[in-house]
Amino acid sequence: MPNYVVNDNAQNNGDHEVHKTSCIWFPKIKSYTSLGSHDSCASAVKEAKKVYPQSNGCETCSKPCHTT
Repeated sequence: MPNYVVNDNAQNNGDHEVHKTSCIWFPKIKSYTSLGSHDSCASAVKEAKKVYPQSNGCETCSKPCHTT
């Protein structure tokens, strides 16, 4: 199961993006909250919404969960 994190710094639209730790964007994230291992981005985003209600999947590594 992949490990996921949520970026503590919001995008311009207010979204906090959820990334796999294997994502090409992960090394650029300066501050994040670990979400642990998940079977899918859906459960990772659900977990992220407990911390940041406006969370969204990364378009690159969590495309099925990317909504905006």
